[in-house]
Amino acid sequence: MTDAAADLQVRGEQAREALVALRQELGKAIVGQDAAVSGLIVALLCRGHVLIEGVPGVAKTLLVRSLAAALHLDTARIQFTPDLMPGDVTGSLVYDNRTAEFSFREGPLFTNLLLADEINRTPPKTQSSLLEAMEERQVSVDGSPRPLPDPFVVIATQNPVEYEGTYPLPEAQLDRFLLKLTMALPSRADEVAILTRHMSGFDPRDLAAAGISAVAGPEDLAAARAATAKVNISEEIISYIVDICRATRESPAVQLGVSPRGATALMHATRAWAWLSGRDYVTPDDVKAIARPALRHRIGLRPEAELEGSTPDGVLEHVLATVAVPR
Repeated sequence: MTDAAADLQVRGEQAREALVALRQELGKAIVGQDAAVSGLIVALLCRGHVLIEGVPGVAKTLLVRSLAAALHLDTARIQFTPDLMPGDVTGSLVYDNRTAEFSFREGPLFTNLLLADEINRTPPKTQSSLLEAMEERQVSVDGSPRPLPDPFVVIATQNPVEYEGTYPLPEAQLDRFLLKLTMALPSRADEVAILTRHMSGFDPRDLAAAGISAVAGPEDLAAARAATAKVNISEEIISYIVDICRATRESPAVQLGVSPRGATALMHATRAWAWLSGRDYVTPDDVKAIARPALRHRIGLRPEAELEGSTPDGVLEHVLATVAVPR
């Protein structure tokens, strides 16, 4: 092993320890949402964006705020409302009376970790202001592209049950999210633990008092990404990923299946999942573990299938059960 390779391995191990510490920090505020926590860390490793869906009161916003508090990253929050304008997100040109010129005033989009709270409560025109940023990691204002900081990750939340006054995200925007995480209601034991914490003085509005401190930063994420890029993924696993995505397009319940972009996203997510699990190679179980959050938002069901009770997760369950697993 060369000195450079050994140094990369050491920094990768240190980065993994930092991300384990990050998971523990989030545990000081979040109870019973291990899958969502793991998904957020996978997204950070892939420089991917995340859509979090859950009913009110399951700690969606608290999870993202806790993640921001546990990272040495710049963060910003936008509360999406029906009257929010694109310039409120990206920034706008402002006339300066002293210089008699227009200058660009950056919007909250110019940050490392952006919390887009209740993203489906703003009209499509404002939702579309995120498209270029999420895909190209830049914002074009007055014909001039302006690069966003690195890393740049959007974590958006939405409510799946209250549709009055909301605007569904278009497929083009959904496809730009690496993962769609669902946060379910906690189990009875977890809910007891939550109430016990609150009884002991936990205040979700004061994360510093809860003991959450920054334990990882850009250097750790960069080292983790470099280590993740070295994770081996065999041709058989690549073929398995392709077969899964193609099977979604052939399902009779599906109107719009997973695109090649979705297959690429699943491949990157599986490598990150394998690295977090302490391995330098991908197994079929890694693919199965991350397939639902990586693909569920990329599947468009036929109207008649929805009426019959079909769901994207149900389609994926069937696909994963029927596509041949490489040995």
